[in-house]
Amino acid sequence: MNSDAADTGSFPAENPLTEVYRDQWLLIVHKPAGLLVHRSPIDRHETEFALQYARSLNGGAHVYPVHRLDRPTSGLLVFARDSDTASALGKAMMAGEVHKTYLAMVRGWTPEQGFIDHPLREEPTDRRRKDEPQSVREARTRYRRLAATEIPVEIEGHPTSRYSLVVLYPETGRKHQLRRHMKHVSHPIIGDASHGRGRHNRYFAQRFGQGRLMLAATGMIFQHPVTGARLQLNVKPEASFLQVLSLFDDGVRAIDMLCQ
Repeated sequence: MNSDAADTGSFPAENPLTEVYRDQWLLIVHKPAGLLVHRSPIDRHETEFALQYARSLNGGAHVYPVHRLDRPTSGLLVFARDSDTASALGKAMMAGEVHKTYLAMVRGWTPEQGFIDHPLREEPTDRRRKDEPQSVREARTRYRRLAATEIPVEIEGHPTSRYSLVVLYPETGRKHQLRRHMKHVSHPIIGDASHGRGRHNRYFAQRFGQGRLMLAATGMIFQHPVTGARLQLNVKPEASFLQVLSLFDDGVRAIDMLCQ
């Protein structure tokens, strides 16, 4: 596909985004894992982006990404249909007025609930600048365990391996915050190539035929930046996420209740 498709108005026939909400100011979609939101200096070879697919859903008209999801993370992604709405909602996000919910599958059995208050050093957008001094910023995440499982498979020297399905509520929005926080409490997210455990990642990639990051943005609550109405959006994770949850006796049921 032509890398300039987003600029020329030529769009692919099949759109991987699923529309969740639309009005004259906002376009909110579900992004699959593996799709970049927009062009990145460290992924120069990529030619497909959520931004261009969102433009396609918007009849070719320009849209403004209000926030971002990491490439391997699936879930809710918000675009504004004009710059003023983008600015207003972006300020609300910076002020902590947009409440997000994520689902994750992690190594080990977590406590039933917890609070992680662990400052994070900023990660540069360009990895070539990783040795430059970076500021440290406060970062807070709440979590709650939805389900736990133990499988009779030896991965790290134990005869069985334990996992938890957790719901995560970030109170701040630092880069890779959830992935870094779960690593900090020794419950790394399955499929996380940067902050996870390689043996567990390889086991799941082999067992299920795909090694996706088990992190999905499934909920969002905020005040509409124009109308002032309270918007509450919930989506279920995509099929590749739900497939792995077959390990949990009640994982899918717990998600159904959470996403109602």
